[in-house]
Amino acid sequence: MKQTEDIHKILLKYWGYSNFRPLQEDIVKSILEGKDTLALLPTGGGKSICFQVPAMASEGLCLVVSPLISLMKDQVENLKKRGIKADAIYSGMSALQQDIVLNNAVYNNTKFLYVSPERLKTDLILLNIQKLNISLIAVDEAHCISQWGYDFRPQYLNIADIREYLPDVPVLALTATATKDVVEDIQDKLLFKEKNVFKKSFERKNISYLVYREDNKLGRLLRICKNTPGTGIVYMRNRRGTYEIAKYLVDNGISADYYHAGLDNHTREVKQNAWKNNKTKVIVATNAFGMGIDKPDVRFVVHLDIPDNLESYFQEAGRGGRDEKAAYAVLLFDENDIENLKEKFENNYPDIKTIKQIYNNLCNYFKIVIGTGAGHHFDFDASKFAETYNLSPIIVFNTIKILDSQGLISVSDDFNVHAKLIFKVNRDELYDFQLRYSNLNPVIQTILRTYEGTFSNYINIDEEKIAKKLNTTKDNIVNTLFYLNKMNVVDYVPIPTMPQMVFLNNRVHDSNIFSDIESYILRKNIAEKKMNFAIAFVTNTSKCRSMMLLHYFDEENNNRCGNCDYCRERNKLKLSNYDFDQILESIKPKLKEGALSMEEIYSLIPNIDQEKIVRQISWLIDNDKIKKVDEDKYTWYDK
Repeated sequence: MKQTEDIHKILLKYWGYSNFRPLQEDIVKSILEGKDTLALLPTGGGKSICFQVPAMASEGLCLVVSPLISLMKDQVENLKKRGIKADAIYSGMSALQQDIVLNNAVYNNTKFLYVSPERLKTDLILLNIQKLNISLIAVDEAHCISQWGYDFRPQYLNIADIREYLPDVPVLALTATATKDVVEDIQDKLLFKEKNVFKKSFERKNISYLVYREDNKLGRLLRICKNTPGTGIVYMRNRRGTYEIAKYLVDNGISADYYHAGLDNHTREVKQNAWKNNKTKVIVATNAFGMGIDKPDVRFVVHLDIPDNLESYFQEAGRGGRDEKAAYAVLLFDENDIENLKEKFENNYPDIKTIKQIYNNLCNYFKIVIGTGAGHHFDFDASKFAETYNLSPIIVFNTIKILDSQGLISVSDDFNVHAKLIFKVNRDELYDFQLRYSNLNPVIQTILRTYEGTFSNYINIDEEKIAKKLNTTKDNIVNTLFYLNKMNVVDYVPIPTMPQMVFLNNRVHDSNIFSDIESYILRKNIAEKKMNFAIAFVTNTSKCRSMMLLHYFDEENNNRCGNCDYCRERNKLKLSNYDFDQILESIKPKLKEGALSMEEIYSLIPNIDQEKIVRQISWLIDNDKIKKVDEDKYTWYDK
């Protein structure tokens, strides 16, 4: 990459930081040297800076691949606020919208073009890719390219295909969570010229991981919210639950609100901003909340359900304490939660016959015949669809996710915050139209005076604002815009009122729905293994939580964190790690062989004070590691 500006000046000018965070500068320099680079930075580690700064320091455009439409939109808006030209192409946009974005990228010096992975294989992208003068390919959520990861998306495999068109362009892959297998797989699948990984430690010393088996979750949650200063996030699995828990907190004097993907984008933005500005103390949310939200002073994150895997848990818990001050990640569970998690896993992976049936039902529902449908999008009421075909809504939801991963369809709950509009005619043609339809002049003139760039870009408009200026109703403005749309004067994109289902490809025959059934079965087995790790984590009573998380991400640390629930109980013993380990290593193998009295246990470790041994034996009994078998004898308890 040809560097044109100093990276420190850029960091200060556009982001207001005088220094990079740890590893950021090393990653930026690696990219500027033209090296393929994988950056593993935990949640809040500043991943976006790692591609935005080198792109700004170089000639040309940065192509950013991201799977999340909402996150793409947020980043595009944030860049524009900093005076940087950015745009995005994703499923659900009309052909005209995509053409305009791409033309602006080719001819108008767009600096960042965000693209969803399924768009990469379209003719529109492939025919224009070499015209874009791309300096860097940034791959966000890079773990999605690996079937060993927790969120595999086959469309990510399209990324490697575009490298043949751009042989000298480096790739930066970014992820917050990846095991050793996934790290290797990312580099292989993205065709790295040589292995090159920058990994920040996953250890978060300021976060206390606290896991409690709790029958009265609501009571415990209320105490946490009342006794912990600052703002917090409460994560749970179902949407209805977010409303009910938020109401419970409000009824008990806590400023709280709820958030999930089923809310329209404006409502979500209002709720999110109230929490970010500390007007709301607690946001109760599904996992739809958090991506791209960089609030540094979150003091507690509570999970009321067991996450599907430790990657998700680590990301969500890591949204606390980004300012590196003390924060608490609390997970509350009971026995029912473990059974519910196992049931959810089975629902997440329907059998192949069911998947094919629901795909055909969807195509029939929208009257899509084999060989047609690509690019078509429809309002989608999942409940009505499930009722029509007498299907379980949960099975429908999870099947749609699988069909999305196969690149067949996509459903977006991400509604536009604003309506959009562009003039399809040039100024001379518009003038002629105005002469013929003078009654429409007020609306046309108000749009032209209120908004800039309406002939070259889709611009966000506010029908309510236009109506107030003309002293009329919003409905009148909307009807006028629909009429102008019908007359081909404008392309008017109103705010959708329902989720949008997009057919990414033409309808295929049953036999072509899965390119590789064995791969689906493999991913199911991987997901089951990850679920079992999550269950083992929450039910653990014998190891430091932080050490367990680090071990899961292939990072070894033999020092207890001192702050998790396990360590807090250990700390009450007032035993050094050396004494604790020496006692344990001396008595465990003997107690496994047979029952021993306290006197016999003392004799195994004569150099340790007997009072310390008694404290440790009591602690091991309380944590179900030792049990009393006779009146004065003890044995190791293997459950």
